[in-house]
Amino acid sequence: MTRVRCWGVFRERAHSPGREVDDGEILRLTGKHLEERGFDVVLKSPDELSVPGEVPPAAIFLMCEGVAVMRQLTAWEAGGVRHVNRPAAVLDTYRERMIARLGAAGVAFVSSEIVSTGPAAPFPAPAPTAGAPIWVKRPDVHNTQEGDVVLADGEPAIRAALAALATRGISRAVLQPHVAGDLVKFYGIGRPGEAPRWFRWFYHRDQTLAGHRFDPDALARLAEAGAAALGLEVYGGDAIATAGGGLVLLDVNAWPSFALYRDEASAVIAGYLADAFGAGGAR
Repeated sequence: MTRVRCWGVFRERAHSPGREVDDGEILRLTGKHLEERGFDVVLKSPDELSVPGEVPPAAIFLMCEGVAVMRQLTAWEAGGVRHVNRPAAVLDTYRERMIARLGAAGVAFVSSEIVSTGPAAPFPAPAPTAGAPIWVKRPDVHNTQEGDVVLADGEPAIRAALAALATRGISRAVLQPHVAGDLVKFYGIGRPGEAPRWFRWFYHRDQTLAGHRFDPDALARLAEAGAAALGLEVYGGDAIATAGGGLVLLDVNAWPSFALYRDEASAVIAGYLADAFGAGGAR
């Protein structure tokens, strides 16, 4: 039986500040498990996908996020190459697009306002006040460098954060209120619209826990709803467990590092990919 060819694509270094090793290891381990299942696996950097005349494999599993790379992968997808995650789903994790997708799907998500970073831009009403911090975030990729995500208290601080983005050529930003509570991170694997095949959650380590109680099953449902709205199959994200027992979804990401569960998650991901890629044929 001919082995199915597949590629794994690493995340861009610029998109993995401080997480390069963790991101690389989950991809390598997943590839190793896939090889044990009879797949022919080659791992590549995003730059290695632009070789002229390169013939793509039957399937690609990817952590890359750049627009140019997604354009190349989308063209291959149109030609029949199976991707996990799909390029469109990865692009829909860009913050501005994610807000629109989650809103259209009716997924409960932190209140978000898209504003201009220009100095003359009007402030959305009601204007923020001191003591009510606001997160100022770039509207596309997630936190890649200092200044991409800033907690600002009061209008002057918010204006300064917006101005800093503007000087970098970023014309819009997302404003989100700070939500008090315990920050919970999650990982999930599964087909969009179905219960996760695998799901884990844990508390973000750099915080003082209040110990608010919440329903883990409700968190899994909320996370899956967010992932499904974006079309993600391998995903992670953040939520806040509030004092009243509620959950507020803050973010959904494509293929995180799974650092705390790397060995367990890589085996499950490989099994999921084997099911997804097994019928893809050989090339």
